[in-house]
Amino acid sequence: MIAILEEVLSVEEISRAVESESAGAIVTFVGTVRRQSQGHTIEYLEYQVYRPMAEKQLQKIVDAVRERWCFACAISHRVGRLQVGEASVVIAVSAPHRGPAFEACHWAIDELKKTVPIWKKEVATDGVWWVEDPIAAPP
Repeated sequence: MIAILEEVLSVEEISRAVESESAGAIVTFVGTVRRQSQGHTIEYLEYQVYRPMAEKQLQKIVDAVRERWCFACAISHRVGRLQVGEASVVIAVSAPHRGPAFEACHWAIDELKKTVPIWKKEVATDGVWWVEDPIAAPP
């Protein structure tokens, strides 16, 4: 399951999408909008997407988790304006054991950040800028 939504993301719904009787673990990652970023006070974020390519890339990630680990994976990303504290991305992976589930979920969020064309604009008290790399030097 993949989704790109403008409404609030449901961690429960995304987790249910990967439930199975063979799963001893369901690991979730929830990325949220934080108040501080690279020394700036954030008021809100705006996410934009190139939807056709983003959906294709998200599906590739889900398929890769299934192929590489044989685990179910679901990813939802929110776009539009998000307030501090709101979830921007939710990833769920189910597996027989927790260790490999954490590994697959970690890989999935890293791959999403590298390959999916979803762009983040930070609106802060001291300016506005697009974030190309979340670990890059401040603007």
